[in-house]
Amino acid sequence: MIVPFNRPHLTGNEFKYIQDATERGALAGRGYYTQKCTEWLENSLSIKKVFLTHSCTAALEICALLLDLAPGDEIIMPSFTFVSSANAFALRGAVPVFVDICNDTLNIDPSLIEEAITPKTRAVLAVHYAGVACDMITMKALCKKYNLILIEDAAQAILSKDENSRYLGSIGDLAAFSFHETKNIISGEGGALLINNESFQDRAAILLEKGTDRIRFQEGLTSKYTWQDLGSSFIPGEIIAAFLFAQLESAQELTSIRTKLWNNYYSNLQLSSPVKSDQISLPSLASFNCTHNSHIFHLRTQDSLSRDQLLLRLKDKGIQAVFHYIPLHSSPAGKRFGRFYGNLPVTDAVSSTLLRLPMWIGVNQGRVLEIVNETLDELY
Repeated sequence: MIVPFNRPHLTGNEFKYIQDATERGALAGRGYYTQKCTEWLENSLSIKKVFLTHSCTAALEICALLLDLAPGDEIIMPSFTFVSSANAFALRGAVPVFVDICNDTLNIDPSLIEEAITPKTRAVLAVHYAGVACDMITMKALCKKYNLILIEDAAQAILSKDENSRYLGSIGDLAAFSFHETKNIISGEGGALLINNESFQDRAAILLEKGTDRIRFQEGLTSKYTWQDLGSSFIPGEIIAAFLFAQLESAQELTSIRTKLWNNYYSNLQLSSPVKSDQISLPSLASFNCTHNSHIFHLRTQDSLSRDQLLLRLKDKGIQAVFHYIPLHSSPAGKRFGRFYGNLPVTDAVSSTLLRLPMWIGVNQGRVLEIVNETLDELY
């Protein structure tokens, strides 16, 4: 492969901080670097309380625990998302209710949410696909109207903002970040639980520590700690936090570099001919009433056959492009554990026609553009 789809980027301080964490002699988590990371996230993104987790999936699972879900409770979400968005709630007996997405932002269609609400609805999940903000104004108003919890799946959205210039992850009652190696800011595996509704804060601290009040004990607020609630081992070790802090220190710079890459793709894909412009579409900038973080660059073909043909041609020429996602509502587990509201034509169409180009710092973008443009010339 000439150009892989992803390659992790290091800032230069990761191993220095890992060595320092080791020399400090406490590696089990919630140490010096965990504190540095949580302070950075809270202060930089205006989030009331942050807890590091070992994955974004773990953060979403804590959200599900915090809701005290009963079997049959419903969570409204898009079908065009990663499986963790639904799994976290289905594990607690809740029913993911899938609704369609908007054709421009590829985020949940807010006009469909209200119709999907039933007496069993407990929460709405806003998934910010590709770091592009959902319509948080409408969604927040709906959740207030129906007394629902608003959760942000901001796995792809660190440093993105909505149309009111609010950082994604700081708007909903609860939110989750991912620091997986494919994201903008990484720690290999890793995530964060973000709490903006303070009523969840104390219990979240207990769930994170295997259901005990160990955090209160460590803070000197109780003389011993005991089992208080359900919970699990959600906290990452200090080595992960040390690596992550090196990335967070450079987060603005890394995002700026990605933005230049994103803009370069957008400006230099040669779609000027009528045939190409009819067959290939790029992200709709007119729909971005927000500041996205350039996490994903995608294009869409007219049909699934064209997409698959383009993927195969690029692979043959050494460019690893990928598609995104198989819709959850059409998956075996989605049919078993969830239900969907109405038809989902946009979700089905986007899933079968979307193609993601390699997007990482240091990518040979000139070579990618050369081969993609050459391939489009051959096909169209």
